[in-house]
Amino acid sequence: MKRTILKFTALSLSIATLSLFLIQRSQAVTSSAAPPQEKTVEQVQKNIKVLTGMPQSQLGPVMNYFSASMGRRCNFCHVNKDGQWDYASDEKPEKATAREMIKMVLDLRKQKFNGADEISCYTCHRGLNHPINVPALPLPLPSPRPASGGAPQSGGGAPPAASPQSPRPTPSPTPTLPSADEILNKYTAAIGGQAAVDKLKSRVVKGTLTQANGTAIPFEQYQVAPDKFYTLATVGQGTIERGFNGTTAWEKTARGMREVTGEELAQLLALSSIYRHVRLKEQFKSMRVRGGELNGRPVYILIGTTPKDETQRLYFDAETGLLLRRMSFMQTMIGVIPDQIDFEDYRDVDGMKFPFTWRTSSIEVGNPVSTRTFSEVKLNVAVDESKFNMPPKPPTP
Repeated sequence: MKRTILKFTALSLSIATLSLFLIQRSQAVTSSAAPPQEKTVEQVQKNIKVLTGMPQSQLGPVMNYFSASMGRRCNFCHVNKDGQWDYASDEKPEKATAREMIKMVLDLRKQKFNGADEISCYTCHRGLNHPINVPALPLPLPSPRPASGGAPQSGGGAPPAASPQSPRPTPSPTPTLPSADEILNKYTAAIGGQAAVDKLKSRVVKGTLTQANGTAIPFEQYQVAPDKFYTLATVGQGTIERGFNGTTAWEKTARGMREVTGEELAQLLALSSIYRHVRLKEQFKSMRVRGGELNGRPVYILIGTTPKDETQRLYFDAETGLLLRRMSFMQTMIGVIPDQIDFEDYRDVDGMKFPFTWRTSSIEVGNPVSTRTFSEVKLNVAVDESKFNMPPKPPTP
């Protein structure tokens, strides 16, 4: 195998990384209504040869996954001339190498792992262009083997036999874990109680999204139950607006205005739901619980499966019951793509607790961590419904 074959793709396409997506990033939870059949990548993009059959909505995350696996950026495989991207071009040999490597991974899965996702680009590359295939010396020293009493042995040989007069201590019993329903009920009580959740009909938030490079993006969002929303973000190129009035979803940027439909609409509605991190039980068809620790605090980890068979992990503080972390895992043809949000600084707002700091971690190499800091949160306030309507298109000159 030529050495260049190890140069896997850094296809971190910027097409899915506009600043607004950073404001609303994390894998969508399935909405109650089944979205229309989504188009595949080859039906939308040009010159797709090995990713055929993959949903178009997964293209951006998959490109970022390649980039994270390789530690490279879009221009490693894709052509950019004078600031203009030509993603369909086959000019760079690295793109052909990427296709060979994708085929290799898919063939290995099919032939050796019954199609399961035990191996992926990241299995070997681990963020490096060339995988490390020789152990680095010196190897770490092995830990001493413990003696029967638990203390490390200084010499060789078999550990001494336990004395019959000294019975081994009985291990501490494993604590019984609460059920998923008990955890979710405690969370509901911790954020204000079921009555407060049922009362929640609107929310207005303002704040700043700080990217990994320190760039601060002011944003504001207006939400009205069950699914209306309007989001405004101010970026260097101007403003990005998105909205949904219950019927039509739209996006307006410096490049123009467009209607949002299909799977993109389904994901957008789930991400923008006023109840996304409030009403959790209805978002999963099955749940199981295990214990754990997060940042030195004991937690209960709820592992849930959505109606689309997507897996999520929710970490609840064992003492307070509050949600501390939410992880999602997108199943794709090239691997499992993780996404994580950590919730901090819970404060009382109009009878409910709301986290004023959200830290998002993702596989986007250029911006792996971003922080949303809320400066203003208002619940159950009147919202001008005209905000949700698609603005009229400018007249054609």
